[in-house]
Amino acid sequence: MISVRPPIALDRSDMARLLNEIIQEGGTTALTRPITGDDLREWMAFAPGRNAWHVAVDDREHVVGFQWIEPDASLPAEAANIATFVQIGQTGLGIGSTLFEATRKAAKELGYVWISANIRSDNEGGLIYYQSRGFVDYALIEGYQMDDGDIVSKRLKRFDL
Repeated sequence: MISVRPPIALDRSDMARLLNEIIQEGGTTALTRPITGDDLREWMAFAPGRNAWHVAVDDREHVVGFQWIEPDASLPAEAANIATFVQIGQTGLGIGSTLFEATRKAAKELGYVWISANIRSDNEGGLIYYQSRGFVDYALIEGYQMDDGDIVSKRLKRFDL
């Protein structure tokens, strides 16, 4: 059974492990370097009162996914950027859907009007996930250079609350 809740300090190492496995596999995130629990602590402290973080945990309280929204300088004040990560091998089991329900509610409570997803064009799973939640394309970024020098295209999708 999967439950969703705000993360606690003890979750950060599980979250970092999960995200580092995704980064190492490559092809689905714009992140290119391993992250630490301290990185996550700093990210969670960004824009207090304007961000929301949720973890999906299994019955042993192991993190199997996480999602957050936060403001982004490239977006208007009424929009939040979203990021979603689900443990490799656990996609398609409803983890992302459960996370998004909590995030959608939090976004409304924080006063956001819409949510933006910034997805690598070659991330088929991510594109399908956001489309299945009701996100629609609104822009394309071509020739985006990632930190490791790779060049990718990115599709921007939006969800109106």
